[in-house]
Formats: sequence, C-alpha cells, structure tokens
Amino acid sequence: MAVDIPPLVKTSRLRSRGGLLGECMAEFLGTFVLIAFGCGVVAMAVAALPGSGRAATSTTIFLAAGDWLLIAWGWAFAVMFGVYVAGGISGAHLNPAVTLAMALRRGFSWAKVLPYWFAQFVGALTGAALVYLVYHDAINAFDRTVAGPKVNGHTNTTFSIFATFPAPYFHGGVWGPLIDQIVGTAFLLMLIAAIIDLRNQAVQANLGPLITGLVVAAIGMAYGANAGYAINPARDFGPRLFTYAAGWGSLAFPGSVSGAFSGYWWIPIVGPLIGGALGILLYDLFIGDVLLARTTLAQPPPPGRSTPSRTRPEE
Repeated sequence: MAVDIPPLVKTSRLRSRGGLLGECMAEFLGTFVLIAFGCGVVAMAVAALPGSGRAATSTTIFLAAGDWLLIAWGWAFAVMFGVYVAGGISGAHLNPAVTLAMALRRGFSWAKVLPYWFAQFVGALTGAALVYLVYHDAINAFDRTVAGPKVNGHTNTTFSIFATFPAPYFHGGVWGPLIDQIVGTAFLLMLIAAIIDLRNQAVQANLGPLITGLVVAAIGMAYGANAGYAINPARDFGPRLFTYAAGWGSLAFPGSVSGAFSGYWWIPIVGPLIGGALGILLYDLFIGDVLLARTTLAQPPPPGRSTPSRTRPEE
C-alpha cells in the first residue's frame, strides 16, 4: 500500500521482530490460515453441509467425485492464501518437509529449522482449534446421528476433518500409506523447486502462491484417496494433537481404528520428511544440474584464451 501504516506495538519493540521471531510469527500465521481454510472445507463437506439440510440426508457425504473436488480445491485455496500471507517474510514454508528440503538443498539456515517447525505445528494446532470452535455443533450432531464404532462419542469420520488415515484397501499395512506420503510430498517439493527456480521458467508477477495451490490440488486429485494427502507433518500432527485433547482419543493417538489400522500417527510425519528431501534431490539431479551445466558452458572463456583449456594425459 502507498500509505504509511503505523505499527501496533511500540517502535522500540519492533527490532526483535525483524529477524527469526518475525519469520516464525509469519510461519505461525500462514500455517494457521492454511489449516483454518483446509480443515474448514473438510468440515463443510463432512458435517456442516449434511447437517444443515443441504444434502440428501444428515449423514450423506462422498457420493460422487464432486465431493472430493470440493476438498481438493479447498485445500488448494488454503495453501495459496497461506503462502500469500507469509511469503514476503519467511518464504512461507508452512510445512516441515519444505523447511527440511530448503535447508538440505537451498541454503536455508539449519539453525532456523526447529523454530520454523515449532511455529508451523503451533499454527496448525491453533487453526484446528478455530475450525472446531466454529463447527463443533455440526460435528457433534453428525457423531450423534452416525452409528458405528465411536471413541468418547466421536467417529473416525469427524476425525477426518482434522487429520488423515489410510484407505481400507491397505488392510492396516504400513508400506502402502508410507509410500503414498513419500510420493505425494516428493512431487510437492519437486514442483515447488521448479516454481521458484529463476534459472528455469519460474513463475512471475507474484503468481507463485497460486501455482503452488494448484500443485496441491493436483496431488489431491491424483493421490488423495490413499491416505488423505497430508504431505505436511504440521498439517497432520497439529490438528491430530488438538483432536486427541478434544476427545477423539485413540483415533488421534496412536491413530487406530479396530480392525482397520493401528499406530498410524507417525506415517504422515516420516513419509513427508523423506519425500520432501527426495523430491528436491530429484529435481536438482535431473533439472538443476542441467541448468547449471548450461549456464557454465555459456560463460565466455577467461581473458587470453579463445577456448577452454584441456589437459591431455602424458604419453
């Protein structure tokens, strides 16, 4: 904006916000926005729309692909807005897998990794708390209406508003969901690396957040049903911790449904961290190194040489 905006706090206290503290505040708020809109759209699809009389019955969800598209596009907008909020200060990682990948291959300070992770987890937990505050009546009404296994009166269906779980066809196995999270997050980081790489066809005119949101939508549409496409440890762990405290109990930790899966909580944490590192390494191996080689070859030879010198082994 062209006008001067006065600070909300005393000028003498602003100095500390110019460094790591300010970056962590941005990561907190950006992740809060991400979860508030992302989990919010799932709450709409799962509990609010059916309970408000806008579906065939009070428990009607996921009758067609359109229901899934609502969630996929909702998460896309959530990511986009979160990145727009925090991007100018912290780079808008909003995801521990992104922070780890940036430290691994993009020169991000390792000393900032843990503070960023903490801010992201707290932002995600707070965003989940806001969604529950707004939608707890709809959630409780849905849980009362639905029959089936419950923990403290809550169902796994309403738990899915906040965190993820594997599809039944994995039969409680670990490797299927773990591979799914590795693959999904690898694509996320591979494409983020392409979007921000100025040597490549980087996105211009501040459209990076929009394209990043489209990446998340594409991952959700292509791979989402396997395990809910968390692809972000903070996005899953923060809301999972909140739901545990709010009464979902074992559905959250250790992440178990009798006869379906058990001890699932760690997979959306470990899988994305592995996948994020793998994705940026693959981008650099197949694309980044090629771009660097082309840039190096295009440089003029040193003064006094018409062609690069080559050494020949003695005969």
